Amino acid sequence: MELVAADAARLAPERLASLPDAVTRPTYDRAALRVGIVHLGLGAFARAHLAAVNEAALNAGAGVDVDVDRGLGWGLCGVSLRQTDTRDALAPQAGLYALALRSASQGTGLGAGARGGLQQQIAVIGCVIETLVAPEDPEAVLTRIAHADTRIVSVTVTEKGYCHDPATGRLNLQHPDIVHDLAHPLAPRSTIGYLVWGLQQRRAAGRGAITLMSLDNLPGNGHLLRGMVLAFARQLDPALAAWIDASCAFPCSMVDRIVPRTTDEDRRAVARALGLHDAWPVVGEPYLEWVVEDRFAAGRPDWAASGARFVSDAAPFETLKLRTVNGLHSALAYLSVMAGWATVDEAMAQPALKAYLAALMQDEIMPTLPALPGLDLAHYQQRLLQRFENTALKHQTRQIAMDGSQKLPQRLLDTVGARLAADLPIDKLALAVAAWLHFLRGVDEAGRRYDIQDPMAAELAQRLAEAERAVDARSAGPAAMQVWTETLTGVTAVFGDLGGDPRFVLAVSQAAHALRTRGVAGALSAQGLLTQACT
Repeated sequence: MELVAADAARLAPERLASLPDAVTRPTYDRAALRVGIVHLGLGAFARAHLAAVNEAALNAGAGVDVDVDRGLGWGLCGVSLRQTDTRDALAPQAGLYALALRSASQGTGLGAGARGGLQQQIAVIGCVIETLVAPEDPEAVLTRIAHADTRIVSVTVTEKGYCHDPATGRLNLQHPDIVHDLAHPLAPRSTIGYLVWGLQQRRAAGRGAITLMSLDNLPGNGHLLRGMVLAFARQLDPALAAWIDASCAFPCSMVDRIVPRTTDEDRRAVARALGLHDAWPVVGEPYLEWVVEDRFAAGRPDWAASGARFVSDAAPFETLKLRTVNGLHSALAYLSVMAGWATVDEAMAQPALKAYLAALMQDEIMPTLPALPGLDLAHYQQRLLQRFENTALKHQTRQIAMDGSQKLPQRLLDTVGARLAADLPIDKLALAVAAWLHFLRGVDEAGRRYDIQDPMAAELAQRLAEAERAVDARSAGPAAMQVWTETLTGVTAVFGDLGGDPRFVLAVSQAAHALRTRGVAGALSAQGLLTQACT
């Protein structure tokens, strides 16, 4: 990461007044802001979504606490669970950072911060008023969760951060972090360990229950988080588990905004727009959707004033997002890494891939979705593909491809299961699944090698080696590829019972055979979509 020079003018509270007029900055009294939200996993997504919505609510005057003695009660404490880099970047800036929302402009009339073909709107976010690094001071994190002012603990720790079995959704009690955390109440390592031991301290101090809110891309994310927390708590004390179950709230939510990894060029571009250095700005698309169940144990900000939608049941919206946005993202990523297309917009410029994604969504995903009254499906599909085409984001396909074992069950395999249950074809979904299996080989079509970043990488590598031996013994014909597919889809932690369904194995093996013998372009061509119009 490119750090600014020690003597450079840096983003700081005393320099907010010097920012260009086009840059939004906090309009509330930051000195009166108190921590009411503890967020575990202070990565780019949380700073571009939760913090951005919370900031807009504060600027709109919607964050003032009912209890005037508490002042502005919805400041945010961000906790990094692994590394110090976010804290190291933000602490010298008193938690301030810039959020740059970018899109590719069309024609003239560009908005604030526009440069050439880029339309950019920048806001300085001020609601992050404390940053902690859990491994450095785990007791400080537990104390903050147990603090009387804390009323919401939210998490964005990605799918792998829940220490669960992706196929069953159960807490993995043999996970090394869970084993450690059950024995170390003051020095946990996992998200679940921090939450439960923090709640234990809260209950022991006689403080009220709070809301625990997952913002990760998981079906029923609130239900899943509740299950993980209660399973861990029952290992400690059934009375603690009963208190959590009866008192704490676990709302489900759906969050949607594309947020690529910040690059050094992003830092330079933001510095030019601000006239100040920001060690870690965040880049995202203008589009934002947040649907959250209105079930909070100790109050909440008026996020609806800044774009959130409160509902009684988030499940239909979760299914929509996971199967369309995330499902298509994964399909695109694995095919693109193999083909050598580095960014999402580069991949979307390939007519065959764009036609495939449109057909995958229209033919195999959309028929599995629950009813969402008022949703214009045709417009939704068109807009989603346009979002992927945003050339201003440069979203890396390798970034999306990480942790496939944790992502596939909810992004692709749930949809596969729904279609097989209805005895419907899965040819296009099978290509996406086969692309992940093909991706696990760790080498693209140009012979370039890459690492497999996945919590199950060792087990997957062992299975892949077994599968490759079967191919070597039989050559790479259809029969060999069926054995290859059976071996890999036998990983029940990912595929559950699907690996035993001959319809699934056959469809995936045929797609895998096409990828191995014809490459990505040939496999896409075999889908017969090149003559279809791209929408």
